[in-house]
Amino acid sequence: MQVASKDWVALSVYLFTFLLGLPANLLVLFVYVRKARKRGATPNVVYALNLCLANLFLVAWLPVKALETLLQDWRLPAPVCPIYSLFLFSSLYGSCLFITAVTVGRYLSIAFPIVYKRYRRARISCFISAALWALVLFHLSLALVAERGANFVSIKDDTSACYGYFNTTQLAVLLPLRLEMAITLFLLPLIVTSFCTLRCVTLVWHSNLRPMGKKRVLTVALSTLAVFVVCYAPYNASHIVGFVLKENVEWRTYAMLTSSCNVFLEPVVMLMLLPAVSRGLVGRICGRQSHFSRIEGCRHRCNSTIGVANVRVPTMTEKSQAGAEVTKVSQE
Repeated sequence: MQVASKDWVALSVYLFTFLLGLPANLLVLFVYVRKARKRGATPNVVYALNLCLANLFLVAWLPVKALETLLQDWRLPAPVCPIYSLFLFSSLYGSCLFITAVTVGRYLSIAFPIVYKRYRRARISCFISAALWALVLFHLSLALVAERGANFVSIKDDTSACYGYFNTTQLAVLLPLRLEMAITLFLLPLIVTSFCTLRCVTLVWHSNLRPMGKKRVLTVALSTLAVFVVCYAPYNASHIVGFVLKENVEWRTYAMLTSSCNVFLEPVVMLMLLPAVSRGLVGRICGRQSHFSRIEGCRHRCNSTIGVANVRVPTMTEKSQAGAEVTKVSQE
């Protein structure tokens, strides 16, 4: 068995992604569940938990993907292949849609705060999340038509592959389906995400937020859009190119490497959305205490020891920084 250099690169990416993605998503899961239990679920919390769930689906099956790359063969039982493919691709497209949902919610809270507040309910977000998952699963179930009960495993040159080799009849069904998925589950969400992000940037830039608050909002918004494009554009581009060329492009497997990187990039964005208190908790978990957690701790000590002369009162600089943070959180 000889493994090509590009496959070693792929293995390194899968290993790096697994080692970073697993603890990062477990941390996000812990923080957002804790936030929901203490303050109640919000749309951002619902979407973040679904995004975390999608990432954990991918993390759980990354060892299988790495094993397949290393062996250059599918060694697991054939019925495992459709299950593996379902979790793998539902994770990728589910993440696309939930990033879009987070971005739309952020835009509506800034552009239409009064109207959006009427519909800012966790129950509505749960219905939306269920609809997004149903949309993804519906498209993926159509891929079974292309395989026609072959369990996704095919053999070529004495090498078996899971969802890798297709005949002309299968490609005739699969290529248009991939194109439709690229348009519906990637291009349309990309257009919506780009519009909402640019509108958020424009509104915040002309708002009365303090410079520090503006910087944080712009950083989160642009980082979200950058992760969306970098992680999902190459893989979905392979669908479009494959449809034009009428073939299953060989570099499709390697285009998926960037998609797997969302597993550790998206938790960073999700943690950036957290208010100061929760970020202070993250800092303590990671062995550090953030600047804002010190401010919040100081304010807590002031409230609990009123009348004690030796309590340090936060400076005007600290108050202004905390005020900017609170203003930002109230706009989400």
